[in-house]
Amino acid sequence: MEQRIGSSSQPLEGAGFDPAFIPGLTSPASGRTEADGPEKEPEVAEAEEAEDAAPERAETAETAETSPSEPEEADVDGPVFEASDRRARMVADHRGVHLSLDDQECEFRWDEIGAVETETARFGKRYTVTVHTPDRRWYPIEIEAPARSHFKEWDEQLDAVLDAYFEEDAG
Repeated sequence: MEQRIGSSSQPLEGAGFDPAFIPGLTSPASGRTEADGPEKEPEVAEAEEAEDAAPERAETAETAETSPSEPEEADVDGPVFEASDRRARMVADHRGVHLSLDDQECEFRWDEIGAVETETARFGKRYTVTVHTPDRRWYPIEIEAPARSHFKEWDEQLDAVLDAYFEEDAG
């Protein structure tokens, strides 16, 4: 009688284990393997294109400084909420809510938001903000506060931003 030493279960497949399972979620693989060897020619061509485009970028940057593309940016003096720690960052202003965790970011305009919920940990210094969308999805972010006393300040600042920009009847 033979006995196997390893597990008899098959590996799971799906988006929870492989993000490439959903088309469009990640960029397609290049199709090259290490056995093919390094191909220097496309990289050289890309570098030359980047050098050619550099003067054009400098010209467009100069014109952008003289004529701002978004004049409303300078005119808005409303409340702004910003909280961050070593990994997470949240900004709520006149444009909407911007969440970032490590290298992942998402931004919601005010018309895309169904509700904004805050929660504080009973113990510890975690401040959780959850953005709910009308299509029943939610996006939580946890921010570690320097001290528990910041929770009250952050709640007041976020309430001021929500009162100024968020309209419940918009959805």
